[in-house]
Amino acid sequence: MTKRKIYWLCQLFGWGIYGFIQVFLYTVAQGFDSNQAMGVLYQVIYFIATTHFLRGLIIKREWLNLRLSYLIPRLLITTFLLSGLNYGYLLVIEFITSTISRQDLMFLTVLINTLGYWVIYFIWAIFYFTFHYVERYNKSLKAETAAREVELKNLKEQLNPHFIFNALNSIRALVDENPRKSKESITQLSHILRNSLMSDRKKLIPFMDELKTVMDYLALESIRYEERLVTKFDIDRNSGKFMIPPLMLQTLVENGIKHGISNLKEGGEIKISTTVKRKQLHLQIRNTGQLSKEMHVHKGFGLANTRKRLELIFGSAAKFEIKNEDKNTVLTSITLPAIERSMREID
Repeated sequence: MTKRKIYWLCQLFGWGIYGFIQVFLYTVAQGFDSNQAMGVLYQVIYFIATTHFLRGLIIKREWLNLRLSYLIPRLLITTFLLSGLNYGYLLVIEFITSTISRQDLMFLTVLINTLGYWVIYFIWAIFYFTFHYVERYNKSLKAETAAREVELKNLKEQLNPHFIFNALNSIRALVDENPRKSKESITQLSHILRNSLMSDRKKLIPFMDELKTVMDYLALESIRYEERLVTKFDIDRNSGKFMIPPLMLQTLVENGIKHGISNLKEGGEIKISTTVKRKQLHLQIRNTGQLSKEMHVHKGFGLANTRKRLELIFGSAAKFEIKNEDKNTVLTSITLPAIERSMREID
């Protein structure tokens, strides 16, 4: 159904209801009067015509684009003038149908009726502007959502090649020296790739699913680094209730290994811990190493990517921070809110 059809349907239905109520109330109070009913019909026709004129004025003068401080005075004056004309029209109808009385011409009667019609016109205007403002907001929201989805898709597409490249390098290091372990690592990689493919179209996935992928990744990396890599986990049992962006945790863990532990001759430790407080998931990743200028939070690809994804999905509700906790440890902290189930679905 087009907007024009919706508009005319609302006009006819709305003013028709108004006319029916007028006739009904008059009938209950004084009995049915055909002349009075005919007068109401003429009045309904006039309301339809004048509000349609008001709509044309709003469109022509572009009042929908005005700020409230400019719009309201114009709307008040215009609707008041239409109200005065409406009562004048009603007097003409009463004169033609011989139902006019001296009381109808008294100042107080004219004022009360004009103010009454003024309220009716103003209510019509409120409905009209509300409809258009809501429609504009929905269009803007849809456009913004579409833009965010495109950006998120691009970000995830950037992550997948980066992840696969590093995983294959880990396997390549094992093929010659330990074929059996290389087979195990291929199995672990297949698990990681399967989970990656399954979550490829998802904005968010359960935290525990992401954690299992990271465990496979760390198991693969542990084979590569041997005793140089120590992994620890301290996971709150309530963490499974939360949703996180796919590959986010894996990217941060990979970042800690690549820029921290891999650069240390003696290796180091990476620890993943979570706590749940006040319906928020607090995720911490500690890795041996130190932040350098090259790894500044705003310049590193993985970190900048993570920050942008969190901002697009959660807005200001999510927090992300990376810093040197002490001389030997880098701490990455993320706080995520609980979300509505509707955000969990595939887009």
